[in-house]
Amino acid sequence: MHTRTFLPAARENPWLEAVELQESALPYHDWNERVNAECYAANATARILDEEKRIVRIVNNYAKISFNFGPTLLS
Repeated sequence: MHTRTFLPAARENPWLEAVELQESALPYHDWNERVNAECYAANATARILDEEKRIVRIVNNYAKISFNFGPTLLS
């Protein structure tokens, strides 16, 4: 598998130095938490199911991915 990494937009309010509640990300506090739970964490512990939908194995998809890092991320 191959993926291209990207730098997400900053969500911290620079005046408060905190990430404010983002109602569109509910039930999570903000989109950082939601993306982590639904994308990154889900791929770190992906479930392999059998025909009866029972978990037969848990795999880390990141172990099988090659990454490209652009100049912004490396700076």
